[in-house]
Amino acid sequence: MNDISTSADIQQLVETFYSELVIDPLIGKFFEGLDLAHHLPRIRAFWEMILLGQPGYTTNVTEVHLKLHQRIPMERAHFDRWLELFRGTVDRLFSGPNAEEAKLRALSIATVMLVKVQQT
Repeated sequence: MNDISTSADIQQLVETFYSELVIDPLIGKFFEGLDLAHHLPRIRAFWEMILLGQPGYTTNVTEVHLKLHQRIPMERAHFDRWLELFRGTVDRLFSGPNAEEAKLRALSIATVMLVKVQQT
């Protein structure tokens, strides 16, 4: 398996990951009605910034999740499942330093978002 090293790799990761999220029995409800055609390019830009150092992501990720939490409360189990699915997707598709970095960053993101939503 190759490492995550190109925008095409990020696209594959994000599209594969979201195809699982939207049908997941525990967290799929958070993605109901979401315009994936609009959302996925933003998510790709986020991971391209994190893993490839590319500019272009400008959305406040915390604000987005706080608004979502107001609509549908998020709990630890939701973040744990998100992380489980993310790690599984990375492990199925990629291997290498950036793949490991993606999983570490995902853990950090899930932890910070959980803390933020619990504070509201």
